[in-house]
Amino acid sequence: MTGQRKEPLMIKITTDSTCDLPKQLLEQYDITVFPLGIVKAGKLYHDGVDIRTADISAHVEAGGEITTTNAVNAADYEDTFRSLAGKYDAVIHINIGSGFSCCCQNAKLAAEEVPEVYVVDSGNLTVGHGMMVLAAADAARAGKSVTEILSLLDGMVSRLETSFVLDRLDYMKKGGRCSAVTALGANRLKLHPCVEVIDGKMSVTKKYRGNIAKVVGDYVRERLRDREDLDFSRVFLVDTCPGDQLAGIAREILREDGRFGEILEAKAGCTIFCHCGPNTLGLILLRK
Repeated sequence: MTGQRKEPLMIKITTDSTCDLPKQLLEQYDITVFPLGIVKAGKLYHDGVDIRTADISAHVEAGGEITTTNAVNAADYEDTFRSLAGKYDAVIHINIGSGFSCCCQNAKLAAEEVPEVYVVDSGNLTVGHGMMVLAAADAARAGKSVTEILSLLDGMVSRLETSFVLDRLDYMKKGGRCSAVTALGANRLKLHPCVEVIDGKMSVTKKYRGNIAKVVGDYVRERLRDREDLDFSRVFLVDTCPGDQLAGIAREILREDGRFGEILEAKAGCTIFCHCGPNTLGLILLRK
């Protein structure tokens, strides 16, 4: 007598708005997103729901104080986890790195109250975090088990290479992430820091000189030069630019390189914009 065929598990992937994945991909994979709080002029908004990066830019350019961010609280996580638990066999939630926000801690507290909810610390941010969300969604759609997906994500943490170049430092200065002297000196010398996520924290690894368009070209070419250690199946660009100029420069370099199977692009949300400001561009790579 042959046994009945076991139906594949229905696994739901959830994440935070900091993953910065485009709406099209979130809808395509039916990924549930928890928006972080954005505080502007003393009022609480929700990232990507009732506030956009253009709102923050207009506020700051008009002389307003820099906006700040609030983590998703444990109660909000728990409410949604409970709702999803009744519809799915398991929920895998992938957080912004715990070194950047207490979202992960709050999600883990909530998961303790709801069975079959698994919380993953991405150790990353923006679409570095998003690359893991996308990989989990692909794996869930392919019928992989919870154990297999968690193992896949665990293996990605140390292989992700997230970096970005900033056009200006006034947002970081207002947010207390660099001194006024550092910001003034960088602006006068036309220096643009390259910030990289290393061991779950942001570190300045290089400074480029020149206008931001030239800097973006130099930065992308340098990240790709003599690289045979990369997984060329997918690469992600992310930016905080109002237009397409900087992304266009990076996109053309990636196309000329010709090794990437898929070039994905995203606009960073309010959480990243609050700290980096406009005309920041990032490149997210995955090592083999």
